[in-house]
Amino acid sequence: MQIFSKIDIGRVRSSNQDAYFTGELSDGSAFVVVCDGMGGANAGNIASETAVKGISEYILKSYRMSMDTTDIEKLLINAISSANIEIYDMSLKRPELSGMGTTAVVAIVKQNSVVFAHVGDSRAYMIGDNIVQLTRDHSVVQSLVESGKLTQSEAKVHPRKNVITRALGAEENVVCDSDIIDIQEGQTLLVCTDGLSNFVEASDILRIFKKNNIEKVASILVDTANQNGGGDNIAVVTVTR
Repeated sequence: MQIFSKIDIGRVRSSNQDAYFTGELSDGSAFVVVCDGMGGANAGNIASETAVKGISEYILKSYRMSMDTTDIEKLLINAISSANIEIYDMSLKRPELSGMGTTAVVAIVKQNSVVFAHVGDSRAYMIGDNIVQLTRDHSVVQSLVESGKLTQSEAKVHPRKNVITRALGAEENVVCDSDIIDIQEGQTLLVCTDGLSNFVEASDILRIFKKNNIEKVASILVDTANQNGGGDNIAVVTVTR
């Protein structure tokens, strides 16, 4: 496994509310946690950092080499649920953190499988000969697209495109989506916040992967998002089998 990452504040925001962590497990499997916080002042930072720390620690404490992909999927869901409770409780106890929340994408790459779970509009893609979005945005505009009220082109410029319908910490319980997919030799799992996906088209992401060495891709993706406006914080992680 090859893991590369890059995080950047972007060109507009005054603080970075994105956070991430990558690691290797006891059997050589890789894991990734990427979060994008929301909330006033420093609340978004606290939400994303708390989620990344809590989820990572849960995985490191609970993962066992004997786990199959179904076990791992349950592990990821439980890790997200645990972090959700922690963030929700913090927001109730500290008035200055009221309303804070964060997206989350969590993935474990074990042998030829990727197990992932997510909440919000941060994304995971599988990249090889083509690019496939693995996650479905939990957002207002995605719901409007699916109901036929917006086209994909209209969704990209909609004034509520950044409004998400699910987040860690927003409520006492959170519903996450999860799945298990294959990853072939040479394919790459890309996990990112919307600071990348809102500013770099999927076709351009694929082009950058095909034209550059994998160790340079995360940095080039961040640079491209900034060249295209850099209107948000950007976090990018690549895991190549």
